[in-house]
Amino acid sequence: MNVIPCMTWVKKGVAAAVPEKVQLTPEELEGIIKQTQSDLQILENDEGEGDDDNDNDDDKIDDNEPSASASSNNNQNQSSSSTKMDTDEYDFDNYDNEAGDIHCSVSGLAIINSDGKDPFVTVGDDEDEDSEKDDDIIKPDDNLVVVGHVDGDASILEVFVYNEKEGSFYCHHDFFLPSFPLCIEWLSYDQSQEKPANFCAIGDMTPIIQVWDLDLIDCFEPVFKLGSKAKKKKNIKQIGHKDAVLDIAWNKNYCHVLASGSVDNTVLLWDLDTCLPSTKLDQFTDKVQSIKWHPNETHQLLTGSADKITRLYDCRVDDTFKSWETSGEVERVLWNHFDPNYFFISTSNGILECIDSRQGKHVWQISAHEKEITGLSLSSTCTGFLVTCSDDGVVKVWDAIQPDNLQLVWENQTNLGKLQCLSSSPDSPFIIAAGGDNKSHNFKVWNLFETEIIAERFKDRC
Repeated sequence: MNVIPCMTWVKKGVAAAVPEKVQLTPEELEGIIKQTQSDLQILENDEGEGDDDNDNDDDKIDDNEPSASASSNNNQNQSSSSTKMDTDEYDFDNYDNEAGDIHCSVSGLAIINSDGKDPFVTVGDDEDEDSEKDDDIIKPDDNLVVVGHVDGDASILEVFVYNEKEGSFYCHHDFFLPSFPLCIEWLSYDQSQEKPANFCAIGDMTPIIQVWDLDLIDCFEPVFKLGSKAKKKKNIKQIGHKDAVLDIAWNKNYCHVLASGSVDNTVLLWDLDTCLPSTKLDQFTDKVQSIKWHPNETHQLLTGSADKITRLYDCRVDDTFKSWETSGEVERVLWNHFDPNYFFISTSNGILECIDSRQGKHVWQISAHEKEITGLSLSSTCTGFLVTCSDDGVVKVWDAIQPDNLQLVWENQTNLGKLQCLSSSPDSPFIIAAGGDNKSHNFKVWNLFETEIIAERFKDRC
């Protein structure tokens, strides 16, 4: 297996010019390795017990906890992909039955001698010090591209640097993950700091959300985690989700609020000040695969579920939502940020839909791809520039400038395998990135403006 299941962009000028390197003593590193091995063993031993405890849980969050909207009113702080699981092409049904080696084994990657050096490092410090210093510097016009990568048994979070002007693209640093990553969301909120952070939240095959600091190098642990599994022997109750997390959405206006959708048929609203869930939305009858906050109405959360229903929640009022039936399982939901009265839906049977949230009705519904539409993205600054990708390996560009008329502009059969994710650059209107499951070539960044038919159609809209 060599697959890119999820990715996201980081805006220019956000990342630290020189990320901080975590310096560990040999004793600290050895302790982390042993602790990681112990945690993995406990996780495997407690999986069955945790499930038993979850069955006895009343599934309700303490009524004394503040709601996400209440927390938002007190903190008026101003300040994105689900993986298709029904086909089970990666044998997710047997995930819990796999041997322990499916987790990343840190012990096999790090050996420290008594002198504090790694015996596998043979290059002298002076030989590559100058080149490393140049590569470590992140320029103001660099984007970061954060990629979830699964290569064999190893799950990795890779942080790439992309410079549009220079045409450069390289991996700057990475982190080893404990489980198969399914979704990534960038956020800048750090309750312990007054200045903005450069974090990313990761949902994976476990119920726990990990938040990593992208401005750290050689880091073995996330900054913090959201949720915990029940441990019967220690009399610890489960907090948060009970199954894999399929999508995460950060509220850029109420920046201490993070939403997550899960295989457990719920959406949780997390208060990042307390790292606890404050609200649970549980009106779903199947897994929640995609969620997006409204770009302007900050209390509105759009959700898409495998129960073939799209729901629009008013998070100020419990259990208040509008709903629309769709033609298939909802793979992606996306607001039209150029006209937020409309939103787009992609489904498991290749259908692309547009809904008018004011009128409460479908505007159009077309067969866009032969298989499930796994990627749905709208340009940051070019009106109507809509891009889709599918499990069929095809990327398509659409003109959605007219709400009632979608037009196909361009399509291309990629060599990336079955496409799993797609995202548009936040700074450049025509640059996209997509990831698939081709073992030898599974990730690509495109400048679609280099395609003549696209340039001619959209050149005057930015």
